[in-house]
Amino acid sequence: MKRFLHTIVRAVFFFAITAPALAAERSGNLYWTPPTVTVGGHKVDSLLNFIFGLTLAVFILTQVVYIVYLIRYRRRAGRKAHYSHGNNTLEIWWTAIPTAIFLLLAVWSNHVWFELTSVKPPADALTIDIVAYQFGWDFRYSGADGILGNGDVTKITQENKFGVDPADPAGKDDFVTNELVIPVGKTVHVLLRSRDVIHSFYVPEFRLYQDAVPGRTIKWMTFQTTEVGDYQLACSQLCGIGHYNMKAPIRILSEQDYQKWYAGKAASAVSQSGSAVPAIAAH
Repeated sequence: MKRFLHTIVRAVFFFAITAPALAAERSGNLYWTPPTVTVGGHKVDSLLNFIFGLTLAVFILTQVVYIVYLIRYRRRAGRKAHYSHGNNTLEIWWTAIPTAIFLLLAVWSNHVWFELTSVKPPADALTIDIVAYQFGWDFRYSGADGILGNGDVTKITQENKFGVDPADPAGKDDFVTNELVIPVGKTVHVLLRSRDVIHSFYVPEFRLYQDAVPGRTIKWMTFQTTEVGDYQLACSQLCGIGHYNMKAPIRILSEQDYQKWYAGKAASAVSQSGSAVPAIAAH
């Protein structure tokens, strides 16, 4: 028994010493969500802040009542306890009020979800094909013609990781990157797929979370960013031994910087294909 306790003490001491080195230090907004940088994210935050505010108010109210009752109705000499069977009016009120609150939250949250998932992308939206795999992300952009080649999950192979139809001319000049680069203020429409197991597209600052399911193309994801910056895409679905390192950089650029980046990538894709470089389409 003594040896076992010594082992436990050593283990606790070891983890107490090494734990700070194992975790990355988080700076800024430590006790709340990271600042959102999408239009839809602000709608999610409004709902989230209301729920937390309501929860805090209910917590304070119940604790105040609890303390008052502890003090006022404490046991005292010469005072006889009173038995109360209940109060039907109170029962009705504390059943009706939470029911109304939950119905309000249900309607509100479903309205926000509908706005985020059912809005048809505008004609000038930037469409990006994103494919998850063990353990990384690939991003496909339309090339110089400005048209993204059709992708099909049934055509995905090790050689054709986006399932692009070889007969589709629009896909000839598409280019692939290992980072998600988008212009600020532009509506982005994501086509999300997986090549192997279930992964999950998760960007805390975007307030976006969506599973990538093998055999399916998720088409509802659209978002519009509000400020430039560098962020990170992570897989939040346990997908295998390399899950911890499945991430990709996200860069939100000004429209001018994005056009420079895009023009360079599109021209490089055309030159690698051996074709003449056409005029870069406005994106």
